[in-house]
Amino acid sequence: MRDNDFHSARHWAQELLSSTLEEGSVAVDATMGNGHDTLYLAERVGERGRVYAFDIQPDAVERTRARLAQAGLLERARLFCMSHADMADVVRAQVDAVLFNFGWLPGGDHAVTTRTESSLKAVEQARALLKPGGVMTLCIYPGHEEGDRERAALLDWGRALDPKHYDVMVRAYLNQPNHPPLMLAVRRRG
Repeated sequence: MRDNDFHSARHWAQELLSSTLEEGSVAVDATMGNGHDTLYLAERVGERGRVYAFDIQPDAVERTRARLAQAGLLERARLFCMSHADMADVVRAQVDAVLFNFGWLPGGDHAVTTRTESSLKAVEQARALLKPGGVMTLCIYPGHEEGDRERAALLDWGRALDPKHYDVMVRAYLNQPNHPPLMLAVRRRG
């Protein structure tokens, strides 16, 4: 039987990144959350690769640490309890991939969300870290007032990127209620 499920924004992001990542790649999980994406990236970069993961919530860092340890992949990642807006303070190398999930921590306090100003600073730092051919995915989960503002600002940011240097695409459901998520993807030309 054919799989004709349209899937989720997170699935779309992983689909794009799967062709970007290989043994020895360097990747950033800018919003580690429960660690699912950090684990995905750690599996893809292999033994010689590295994943840098960020979250401002200590619970997210500990959940991610536990998930990686259980999979035997903790040594492939460096986990930081700090804002994604400060990633350039610790990531010094150019990276193959950056993954963002904007919104709140699933199962966490919904009062703690990504914020438009820090998110714009983070995507700009991530863009500067991307090596030629590198891909950045932004899964945007609006669902609340700040999320709507963040979505509009991130889409404006993507539209403004120079097409001589970046390809930018959006993938979204158009007819779903309640502010469905969307995925913005950026590829640095090289």
